[in-house]
Amino acid sequence: MDSTLRSRELVFRGPHWEADQAPSAALLLADSPMVSQVSISGPNRVLVQYDLLQVTFAEIESALQELGFHLDNSLLTRLRRTYYQYCEETRRENLKLRSNCFGHCARRIFVREYQKHEHGCRDQRPDHWRSYW
Repeated sequence: MDSTLRSRELVFRGPHWEADQAPSAALLLADSPMVSQVSISGPNRVLVQYDLLQVTFAEIESALQELGFHLDNSLLTRLRRTYYQYCEETRRENLKLRSNCFGHCARRIFVREYQKHEHGCRDQRPDHWRSYW
């Protein structure tokens, strides 16, 4: 039987307030209960190992994008991403698993980190400005 452990490489690029996005993404992913191993393989590359029964590569990428990371979008990376997504969706369908992530992947993947932060109103404007319209 095929193992459900997957090892993939995340590639970052683009304008970001940090020059190297890989170390901060690796720290976030290392705290996640969904990811089993994380290692930095270059200035903008992170190797991630995860169990396909819990999370997919597309969900990990979506969660990082929700948190403001800029992923590489070159042709080769998009082809690789599409291939991974097809393979993982097919494998999960064969295992009769559904996706648990419907637009809020960051909340599900980074549960521990998310619980540490206060989740009240993040609008910095005063009350009278918020109800202006």
